[in-house]
Amino acid sequence: MGKFHIDITDRVLHFKHPAGTSRGVYTTRHSYFLTLTSDSKPGVKGIGECATLPDLSCDTLGSDYAYARTLRSLCDLFCATGQINYDMWRPYPSMLFGLETALAQWNANGSSQLFDTPFGRGEEGITINGLVWMGSFDEMYARLQEKLDKGFRCVKLKIGAIDFDQELDLIKHIRACFSKEQVELRVDANGGFTPENAMSRLHALAKYDIHSIEQPIKQHQWRKMAQICAASPIPVALDEELIGVNMPGMKAEMLDTIRPQYIILKPSLHGAMFGSEEWIRLATERGIGSWITSALESNIGLNAIAHFCAKTYGPAVTMPQGLGTGQLFTDNIDMPLHIEGDQLWYRE
Repeated sequence: MGKFHIDITDRVLHFKHPAGTSRGVYTTRHSYFLTLTSDSKPGVKGIGECATLPDLSCDTLGSDYAYARTLRSLCDLFCATGQINYDMWRPYPSMLFGLETALAQWNANGSSQLFDTPFGRGEEGITINGLVWMGSFDEMYARLQEKLDKGFRCVKLKIGAIDFDQELDLIKHIRACFSKEQVELRVDANGGFTPENAMSRLHALAKYDIHSIEQPIKQHQWRKMAQICAASPIPVALDEELIGVNMPGMKAEMLDTIRPQYIILKPSLHGAMFGSEEWIRLATERGIGSWITSALESNIGLNAIAHFCAKTYGPAVTMPQGLGTGQLFTDNIDMPLHIEGDQLWYRE
């Protein structure tokens, strides 16, 4: 095998509409891109995306300068050895995800079809949920109607931005029009509830046949989260809770302590492909379900996550995945990804 070379560039992407979460509103996204080549395959390159979310990712390192410097040194180490030292990369999931993506494309001789699956061959789509961002009641209602009109049968509502009673009214309205058989409802609190009000809010939501709630309270409260998971009338899915939990022993301890019903994997936040596979294996051993979502990446990252999802869960992925973020940016990167109804397709 010839020596690897990695060039690093960066780019700021601009959201079409402000992306509101309980931690604030995103209007831009700063991504770094790795371009991997080797003299053993002249003309073949692989491209991967490394992107963090401020106030959320465990590897932001405090500044763009520190991030870029660490990324460069880790890439130089990989180029020198030709091997990924996973123990060294574990603390840097967004960086590892970019390298894994670039290497997968290089192994695929430069094709954006990273793995040989029915999805990758364009034979199957992946069912996805429609994402309704936080906003005013009218904004959320309009976004919801748009998703339903497009044929989505699983909708995820981000809650916590407006008055909870208003959000409950929106959910009540959905259920007055659509049964749980017609539309699966997921809600994401992004840690917006408190340990004191979480159970009353969960019971209020439970009247409307909610599939699951993501991260009801802020992370790092294992004992309180365990109590909520044990008593909640709605299945609980962990998301932010997994960030920074990078060692296998700690992952197992968290799952054994909290006992959630689901975990949600975002490769750039939760250990890249390597670490996400580890999470899924540990969860499956404990009877805990999982699904995969993107984390506001460009289409480079989204493409990698979709192919990884198809490879990991096998043909005919049944549970709706969170991969509908490809239309977020005004200046996204073209990839052969298409949403048809409520499915994501890869067609070159």
